[in-house]
Amino acid sequence: MLKKKERYNVAVVGATGAVGNEMISVLEEREFPVENLSLFASERSEGTKLSFNGYEIPVETLKEDSFVDIDIALFSAGAERSKIWAPIAAKSGCVVIDNSSQWRMNAEVPLVVPEVNAHDLKWHKGIIANPNCSTIQMVVVLKPIHDVAKIKRVVVTTFQAVSGTGKKAMDELLQQTVDLLNFKDITIQVYPHQIAFNVLPHIDKFLENGYTKEEMKMVNETQKIMGDSSIRVTATTVRVPVFRGHSESVNVETEKKITAHETRELLSKAPGVVVMDNPEKNEYPLPIYASGRDEVFVGRIRDDESIENGINLWVVSDNLRKGAALNAVQIAEELIRMV
Repeated sequence: MLKKKERYNVAVVGATGAVGNEMISVLEEREFPVENLSLFASERSEGTKLSFNGYEIPVETLKEDSFVDIDIALFSAGAERSKIWAPIAAKSGCVVIDNSSQWRMNAEVPLVVPEVNAHDLKWHKGIIANPNCSTIQMVVVLKPIHDVAKIKRVVVTTFQAVSGTGKKAMDELLQQTVDLLNFKDITIQVYPHQIAFNVLPHIDKFLENGYTKEEMKMVNETQKIMGDSSIRVTATTVRVPVFRGHSESVNVETEKKITAHETRELLSKAPGVVVMDNPEKNEYPLPIYASGRDEVFVGRIRDDESIENGINLWVVSDNLRKGAALNAVQIAEELIRMV
């Protein structure tokens, strides 16, 4: 479907959102071979101009023929819009890389993290799904371990930044913090409870099994990306008053014994991973270090002394970059390499 070219016509759908903005920045930073960049968002953003490679590009609203001359479209406009517009784009001959949850578990749509399963891009039919941000950073670390020791079970607790919800959530955290420090009443709109100086064990809707949709995304997406439905995953996802950067406590049980030292050595050579693990000097991954960075950082690597074959990990990454925009652009880079 995608033809080999020196430069490609690229679209960003949802360009004015937090992830859309990051997609534009990543395309520029990584010098993706863009011939023309088209930007799309909702009607209220029409005419807004965004900068790319020194040019000001006006934001447009989507129309039936918007994708006729587009080669690759990066979508970050939510599941409902993706459900409508991604098939229209694909039918126009455009390859869609979608950041929403709409297509992730569709059996005919590959769910891709390039460091883990780039080979799945070979069977796409015009739509490729970008995984959930919390899943992406975890599987980048899990894949090398799985290849060596075969993972049986994963227990993960996440500590997720408000930017995962979007700009309104970031604004709410900022405003609540300012108001509380000035002894004013706060306004609660985005989350069901105050987020400033608080922790919410609740991301997305609760399901009948007592888990949230975010937690079940981590279960189902991990199995699909890793290509192994035998990996058992249980997750608790938590929203914390951090602007940018998700953190995860990950406990891994393997079939074959792998020590903390061996895990540290293995991950130090893994693509997209930086080992930051020197507790004697208080060196371990933090969201403030990961912000604006492309890598997935891992530290606090230690043996789980409660079971025979277990490892504990602390994994941190910028959710707007590797967790969303960067991963989408990396998929696009893989696609044009494969043509």
